[in-house]
Amino acid sequence: MLDMGFLPQLKKILAVLPKQRRQTLLFSATFADPIKDLARQFMREPVEVQVARRNSAATAIEHRVHPVDAARKKDLLLHLLAADSRRQTLVFSRTKHGADKLVKHLVQFGVRAAAIHGNKSQGARTRALGDFKNGAITVLVATDIAARGIDIDQLPLVINHDLPMVAEDYVHRIGRTGRNGADGHAVSLVSHDETGLLRDIQRLLGREIAQETVPGYEPSSPLALTGAAGNARPVQKPPQRGARPQGQGRAAHGKPAHGGASHVHGKSTHGAGKPAHGKGKPGASRGAHGGGRPRLTDDGRPGRREPQHPGGPKPMTWGR
Repeated sequence: MLDMGFLPQLKKILAVLPKQRRQTLLFSATFADPIKDLARQFMREPVEVQVARRNSAATAIEHRVHPVDAARKKDLLLHLLAADSRRQTLVFSRTKHGADKLVKHLVQFGVRAAAIHGNKSQGARTRALGDFKNGAITVLVATDIAARGIDIDQLPLVINHDLPMVAEDYVHRIGRTGRNGADGHAVSLVSHDETGLLRDIQRLLGREIAQETVPGYEPSSPLALTGAAGNARPVQKPPQRGARPQGQGRAAHGKPAHGGASHVHGKSTHGAGKPAHGKGKPGASRGAHGGGRPRLTDDGRPGRREPQHPGGPKPMTWGR
């Protein structure tokens, strides 16, 4: 609730309360470091009572992943909801706009759904949550922040339409089901571009989540959860210094140019480029006539002149 903007009001209330003769109790489903800092400000020598390890999920929750292409997530969600249209389901979307679009899509297909997020007024959020609890709607689509503090008895199913960007938020989401010893189910629709997010969640939980492909919704490519980190950009090796570059350029008189194109620090310098020291013939012509290759500095520009070769153009060599 502090994330939703109640911290300034809380500070004002505590400022007018007595500091010495007062007992303050703080209850939190999660106890992140910023919350601990607040506790030190508001409380005197507090004693911490922890009933479960940090970022742990209830053991009664069954986790399952359905691999699917991102473009077919909405269709797969409808397919899963159709299995039991009366079952209450909490669906998580990564963005407010995405939550509204998802609700619109579900309503078009006859699903009783509503959205709850930070852009909704307090009255609209209260009404949507009330309708969900009394059964007027069966699907509530929420964002991470808006779902904080939602307490629904015997909620059987939570579906992650989008995986959260932070692994800890996964634990917060699925904590809405499997409460007070009841069984709960947490289903995640995971596309290929969310592979890295899924790996972070599994690392936090300390175990792998079972994958189950739904017939008719097979992804175009499997989730690569082994080997290199998901979503990691491929590492490009820099060119070796002094290595002979591969090129297809040609020098004067139809003879192959020595070196063609060389990539130095991401820039391409061609043999027929700038003349040495801004004067004379282009470097490629000197290299072609002299049988050598121009010396380049680290920034890709021609280096110092070599001693003049008697009887013809000075030779230019590659060097470090």
